[in-house]
Amino acid sequence: MEESRGSPAEHGFYMPAEWETHAQTWIGWPERQDNWRHNALPAQRVFADVAKAISKFEPVTVCASPAQWENARKQLPEDIRVIEMSMNDSWFRDSGPTFIVQKRPLKLSSFNRNIAGIDWNFNAWGGADDGCYNDWSHDLLVSRKILAVERIPRFHHSMILEGGSIHVDGEGTCLVTEECLFNKNRNPHMSKEQIEEELKKYLGVKTFIWLPRGLYGDDDTNGHIDNMCCFGKPGVVLLSWTDDESDPQYERSIEALSVFSNSIDACGRKIQVIKLHVPGPLYMTEDESSGIIQQGEAIPRLAGTRLAASYVNFYIANGGIIAPQFGDPIRDKEAIRVLSETFPHHSVVGIENAREIVLAGGNIHCITQQQPVEPSFIAENGH
Repeated sequence: MEESRGSPAEHGFYMPAEWETHAQTWIGWPERQDNWRHNALPAQRVFADVAKAISKFEPVTVCASPAQWENARKQLPEDIRVIEMSMNDSWFRDSGPTFIVQKRPLKLSSFNRNIAGIDWNFNAWGGADDGCYNDWSHDLLVSRKILAVERIPRFHHSMILEGGSIHVDGEGTCLVTEECLFNKNRNPHMSKEQIEEELKKYLGVKTFIWLPRGLYGDDDTNGHIDNMCCFGKPGVVLLSWTDDESDPQYERSIEALSVFSNSIDACGRKIQVIKLHVPGPLYMTEDESSGIIQQGEAIPRLAGTRLAASYVNFYIANGGIIAPQFGDPIRDKEAIRVLSETFPHHSVVGIENAREIVLAGGNIHCITQQQPVEPSFIAENGH
């Protein structure tokens, strides 16, 4: 689809909450040997498990490179669509489009669809000096290709932004971190007010809750919000937590809790915080590090590095919660319980060995991208 003119908000678009009904989920397919160990084979098995779990609740499309299409097709059931798409890596939360929908059709709207996608600028989480890899030319085209496949209108933005750096409640409130959005490797020319103004125009939000920092150890993304905190429903957030005062995460969790205690959302509600304990702490082993081909194209994955593991990095599907499990018997079980209580009308599915994903810098939310159902206004406009 050709690029649309003006801002989405001008055309009545906004970003719905993740729990709104999806038409499908998009997932990339991992393969790069300098980020995924053992030729990405362990990660591919977990990606396939995630895709299968989501497919029980909604349609799934997996995108694989020309070299990996046949391999992905063999590992996935027939009801999961597999299409060919080049990419530098498989983090579709960040390289894929942010889908937006219209609240109501505008009388003079030039759009023939009530759904659109935002194609943000992308620089591999920091650019040539600070990013996760040197070449992201294929990633820059992922959003455009996905929107073209679905024939969905596209809004391009020159601002560097990843989908994992924003969380919305669908009612006007947006969660972000200063650590990421203010980082000099993103948009150093933009002030806080300018960033907020652009997000208002593109996401249709009104109110921002700025956490100072993201999860401890999340250096790859410079503190994405989706590893630290997310909405469970309007007025309710799940926050990565630890009671261990010796853990560097403790200070960040307390800091965030203080912010929420003084925050009001776009609808005037005080924020309720549900604590979701982090596992571990977990560290990359010598065996895991040795399975990665360290060739200078991507940032090194070194033994002893603390993994940015968080149960907040789950995905909300249609009636399902797809949640990471890290092999921590106490915290794994606790996370399933907390998520089940938070989402009583959803089935919580734990993905075993989600550690394979966090070894490369993210988790289930980072590898998925929801495409909401396109609103129908038949009763209002007669077509």
